[in-house]
Amino acid sequence: MAPSSKPPLTIPAHSGSERTVAIIVLAVLAAVSFLPVLLTPIPAMVDYPNHLARMYILSQNGAPDANPHYEVAWAFYPNLGMDLLVPQLARLTGVETATRLFLLLSQLLIVGGALLLEWVRKGRVHLAGFAALAFLYCLPFSWGFVNFEFGLGLALWGIAVYLMLADGPWPLRFAANLLFVTALYVAHFFSLGIYGATLGVFELSRIRGRQMSYPVAAARLGALALPALALFAIMHVTAGSIGSEGTSWFPGFKPVWPLRIMNGYNLTVAAATGLALMIALLLAARRGVLRLEPAGIWLATGFALLYLVIPSKLFGTSFVDLRVIPAAALILPAFCSLSLPNRAWGMAALAGISGIILLNLAVVLSVWLPYRADYAAIIASFQKIDRGSRVLVGSIGDNGDPPFADLTSYPMYYAPTLAVHYANAFVPNLFTETGKQPVRPREAVRNIAIPYGGPVPSDLLAAIATGRPPADAPPFVRTWYRDFDFLYVLGSPAANPLPDLLEVLETSERFVLYRIRRKP
Repeated sequence: MAPSSKPPLTIPAHSGSERTVAIIVLAVLAAVSFLPVLLTPIPAMVDYPNHLARMYILSQNGAPDANPHYEVAWAFYPNLGMDLLVPQLARLTGVETATRLFLLLSQLLIVGGALLLEWVRKGRVHLAGFAALAFLYCLPFSWGFVNFEFGLGLALWGIAVYLMLADGPWPLRFAANLLFVTALYVAHFFSLGIYGATLGVFELSRIRGRQMSYPVAAARLGALALPALALFAIMHVTAGSIGSEGTSWFPGFKPVWPLRIMNGYNLTVAAATGLALMIALLLAARRGVLRLEPAGIWLATGFALLYLVIPSKLFGTSFVDLRVIPAAALILPAFCSLSLPNRAWGMAALAGISGIILLNLAVVLSVWLPYRADYAAIIASFQKIDRGSRVLVGSIGDNGDPPFADLTSYPMYYAPTLAVHYANAFVPNLFTETGKQPVRPREAVRNIAIPYGGPVPSDLLAAIATGRPPADAPPFVRTWYRDFDFLYVLGSPAANPLPDLLEVLETSERFVLYRIRRKP
């Protein structure tokens, strides 16, 4: 479609030299922002080691040395982005490199999609790239929601292509929509939801702006929804699913997430950068230098309502409402205009957003680089585990929820799941939820598996082993001392809580490995 008549969103662009400076700064920031993925064999993201472990199982499926405790079971359901792509790429590069390349591709899709979307709307790009880099390591991405990041990046490209074809021949627009809906359905269900909601609200805004009649709008909305409805029908017929753990609301977190969204490791930095960004945007809006175009007002309102009403956990997927924030941050810059009064304002804005990006990036590097040694230590400890054994994961002083007091410990939560590859072990915390992952535990160990869940509190394990189990103790750990062979306890090393039952095999700064002496 034709570029918007609104002034472009820029930081600022009163002269060619200033535009050149902004482009150079953006390019340098982008290059630096991709460094963490390039410098770390295993990125320090809480879910990432779990995903990597699953990639090993998928890549070795059918091989003589395949893990004996798991089987691959494909079905027609979403959330399969990396599950389909990484094993194929791993044939050329190896599993660890292929998984990291998938993450890098996801980041490139995020940044490139935001830039393309703004270019389609305005014929030029400026703020979208900076917004994408500012959110590149936001909480959902730094916690390792890799399929969602990949899907959201793909959604940005799909939205841009649809808007590019919005006033063109309908068969071409329908074909592009069909292609992206199918790809997004396979990649991640909620990225498809973001894509559909964005384009649906955009089409509704065109009715309000009298750019089309009601019958035409109804036809366009129907054409948008038809491919998704067809896919859901196929899923229902083939007994596919989206998830299985139900729906939960945690409304108390909704006012908090905007202050935690910018950084997944340091709440102080997250709050400082989030507040600085919100205050700057509010001041710019009040002074009239930042304006949303009519479609942008509709989209901002739609994202706000979606954030308020959507559950925190939907179809077994946690932190769903949290994911709406980066989606809005990546899409709305294409529907804004920013007209700063002079060069000084422009340089201040450029310095401010660059400072936010670099501060968040510094936190990421300060966490990821030391974790290279921590992950290497736990991989080395797998040599002390008997191949084919059953490995339980516990932790000190928490219940498996995000440790907000020290989020830098969070990336270790699923590191023991890598034992499924290095020791052909069974680890109950491996992601194996029906409707989301194509891997499931075999019948012999299914009763002690946790499709989704963090480490078991060590106090609970001690209470069970000493004959004082609480009434609400999970079934899979009620006889853990008989069902498992080894135990990892995550956290700073402490005294052996059960010396008659547990034998220390390995101690590190972030974990202790025990052999379980089988108790009758």
